[in-house]
Amino acid sequence: MISVLVVNAKGGCGKTTVATNLATAFANAGLQTGLAECDRQGSSLKWLKSRPATAAPIETLDWRKERGEVPKRMMRLVIDAGAGIGSERVRTLLKDADMIVMPVLPSVFDEAATKRFLKRVDELKPVQKGRKPVMVIGNRVRPNTRAARELDQFLASLGHDVVTRLSDRSLYQDVARQGLGIFDLPPSRRASVINDWLPMVRRIEDN
Repeated sequence: MISVLVVNAKGGCGKTTVATNLATAFANAGLQTGLAECDRQGSSLKWLKSRPATAAPIETLDWRKERGEVPKRMMRLVIDAGAGIGSERVRTLLKDADMIVMPVLPSVFDEAATKRFLKRVDELKPVQKGRKPVMVIGNRVRPNTRAARELDQFLASLGHDVVTRLSDRSLYQDVARQGLGIFDLPPSRRASVINDWLPMVRRIEDN
């Protein structure tokens, strides 16, 4: 099993969008997939409840109160963590996950929190030794803008490259309202955004 923790120091950065769409990528590839909700807001749970029965199955794991057991049949586990790194629960999730995905907005107001968070993550021994990949994702990025360039420069100064950039598209909200992700859509509907996701999915599968 491969477990992917989607986490950030701040709320509102698009963790649930990344987590739900990653889960649909694995589920549509025919892999037994679970989505664990650790955020008290329960956004992933609400999304799962609205997911059509005809869509690729994703198993619901409610970890809002405590970390539960992972079924042995599970092949991919996506964990939607709460914001921050201060709690013992989040630190445990960071240690246990096989890899970490961190969505970051192109905003100067997020830079200080991002810097503190990545410093704590980089202190984990598996990260230091290269055994636990940390994938930074630029989220809601508008290509060829000053904000996008400044985000790349800021993260490069911390020793983390942006694995991919997710463009700012209304499509994500449209499909989320239906309990779907972009990997549930036919090729013609997802063509405008699918290439944003492939570098992240390939990096996960290659590790």
